[in-house]
Amino acid sequence: SGDAEQEYFSDGISEDIITDLSKVSALSVVARNTAFTFKGKNVDVSQVTRQLKVSHVLEGSVRKAGGRVRITAQLIEGSKDNHIWAERYDRDLSDIFALQDEISAAIVKALKLKLLPEEKKAIEQRGTDNVEAYNLYLMARQSYATGHEADDRLAEAIVRLCSRATEIDPSYARAWALLALAQSALRFVYGRTGNDGLAAAERALTLDANLAEAHAVKARILSQYGRHDEASTEIEIALRLDPESYEVNRAAAYLRFRQHRLEDAIRYYEKAMALMETDLNSGSMLVTCYTSVGNSNAALRVAQITLSRTEKTLAQDRNNAAAMAYGSNALAALGESERAKEWMNRALLIDPDNMNARYNFACVLTRHVKDTDAALELLGPVFEKLAIGFLNHAKVDPDLDLLREDPRFKAMVAAAEARLAAANDGGPSQAS
Repeated sequence: SGDAEQEYFSDGISEDIITDLSKVSALSVVARNTAFTFKGKNVDVSQVTRQLKVSHVLEGSVRKAGGRVRITAQLIEGSKDNHIWAERYDRDLSDIFALQDEISAAIVKALKLKLLPEEKKAIEQRGTDNVEAYNLYLMARQSYATGHEADDRLAEAIVRLCSRATEIDPSYARAWALLALAQSALRFVYGRTGNDGLAAAERALTLDANLAEAHAVKARILSQYGRHDEASTEIEIALRLDPESYEVNRAAAYLRFRQHRLEDAIRYYEKAMALMETDLNSGSMLVTCYTSVGNSNAALRVAQITLSRTEKTLAQDRNNAAAMAYGSNALAALGESERAKEWMNRALLIDPDNMNARYNFACVLTRHVKDTDAALELLGPVFEKLAIGFLNHAKVDPDLDLLREDPRFKAMVAAAEARLAAANDGGPSQAS
């Protein structure tokens, strides 16, 4: 769209059109992660068609202002560089779903393909018919992709956005599933009282039993309570339903990481990172995984990607401590320890109470800088507040292995266990 504040909306529209066209049996459509590598770039269409081995390229733009939306789209035949269809739409925002259907139908017609009745029906299934609920969901999903598990305020924002979306449209299954994910993070990562997300996940599955994201978040919540067999069953269902889902691959990676199956975790984190170009967490986790299995070249590769993404995020939000935490991990892995420390100091000055950032900085100091004293100093306030899920992650996180036998670390763990046992806290979860 060219407008960073509207990127969540244009990305959502683009992804929906890719999904719609993928439902046409006569078409083979490249995946979102492949298509989005060309976003915002001036490209040679004939080169793209050769590179991706496709016959046609669909390109266009989205502009949203007030209650209006303008979409331009053109379909180009790669071998001849001919426009075989082009259109500009200027509509009320309330027409957005009909407009998406119209674009998909026009492309099918331009390619002289036949759209089967069941395919037409599948394309027209949006999950919601309410534009306001849809817009709120897209905003919440963008917040999730940029790292809600690293910032409790983002998780709270997602809960508010999805709660409002489900108030507007109580049958919006995807909004219920994302609500469940944010609720579980607040409960199990940040120790908040209230919903653990399971009821919202079950509500999503009642509305749509084939919603992969709902099975994935249910798997994460079940794992928090030690119900690992049930969690594994749910994640396998989710992967079977939609192996290309960002949320599903993130959930699968999380479960495998917690089970010490790092090679499996790597596979799913790689897929998640490829599926969502704003994802910082997966790259940071991959640095940990690759370093742990001794693949230094791969660790350097994902560190460079994560640093590039972090710099892009910080260009829009210079005070994002969570992003600085991911970026410092990447910098340290790339051998730039002094610059990593500069980012740490700045983030701690800006947002000293961001427990997840403090934890990640401690991981950097332990794993890459080998400064255990500084790491333990950072972890002190974290262990005084962390929830049981955060604690259980710390117990298995290979980034902290150098601290395992330190009496100070053991004392922190014991004190946290005693505090949580006294509070009768819930089940385990993740820190990033």
